[in-house]
Amino acid sequence: MVLKEKPIEIEEIFKGKVFDVTLEKAEIENGQTAMRELVHHNGGVCVVPVDEDGNVYMVKQFRYPFKEVLLEVPAGKLEKGESHKECGIRELREEIGATAESVEYLGFIYPTVAYDTEIIHMYLAKGLSFGEQDLDDDEFVDIVKMPLSEAFKLVMDNKIPDAKTQAAILKTYVLLNK
Repeated sequence: MVLKEKPIEIEEIFKGKVFDVTLEKAEIENGQTAMRELVHHNGGVCVVPVDEDGNVYMVKQFRYPFKEVLLEVPAGKLEKGESHKECGIRELREEIGATAESVEYLGFIYPTVAYDTEIIHMYLAKGLSFGEQDLDDDEFVDIVKMPLSEAFKLVMDNKIPDAKTQAAILKTYVLLNK
């Protein structure tokens, strides 16, 4: 069996600032059709900033969909035409006021595979220097510094529910503890 679906009709339902939504009729495996609702997103980047003492810098911010404050690695959405590496460098500076001597690619994740096209690229930043944050007007974050081992434990204890942060912290922990 060939695992493939082919779009037949595409209807734009919503065009927004952060994402667009389409309703698509697709031909599926058995020749029938099925409706697919898709969220189209430019993608994003997250960065795990680790200092020379093995501390990671994270941000606490209120996440409206869940009505709670979450602990996350610095992250943001890609602007059209922006490289994911440049986006990561920009987000690191904006969210925690840091620049890095080295930025290493950790790979990417598909955070919501059933209905969202978003791809999040992950980076490890080392050789940190700190200056001022440059947050967006509607962005409010608290910076949290902790040992990478503590962040790893929080992920393993399910105290960090954010998918990108889990994946990036786990990859960083394994990479730095080989």
